[in-house]
Amino acid sequence: MASAVKEISYEDLLALLKQNQNLVLVDVRSKAEVDNGQISGSINIPLDTVESAFKLPPEEFKSKYGKMKPEKDSDDLVFHCQMGRRGATATTKAYQLGYSKARNYAGGYAEWSKKQK
Repeated sequence: MASAVKEISYEDLLALLKQNQNLVLVDVRSKAEVDNGQISGSINIPLDTVESAFKLPPEEFKSKYGKMKPEKDSDDLVFHCQMGRRGATATTKAYQLGYSKARNYAGGYAEWSKKQK
């Protein structure tokens, strides 16, 4: 149920990036998309690898992605894609893995790149 996905706005994400050192912002787009630009501080975990990535032990997650793996009840986990759809899918996968407070930045990179000009 996509409507159950908690979403976060551009303004909320901007504030989180400024004040939360532990934020794990996951870009679920393809490597080719990310190569054309990304949100500073995000890590790229393509959608088809999200489930396996978040099943990794914390040490492996950190060595592979350079960020601490968030705790299951942490609200420091935000997903995004280009327009919101894949981000919502990834957020749903995270819920299924027990990340009850994961959120989707629905505006995605499309909105971010417009507003960051």
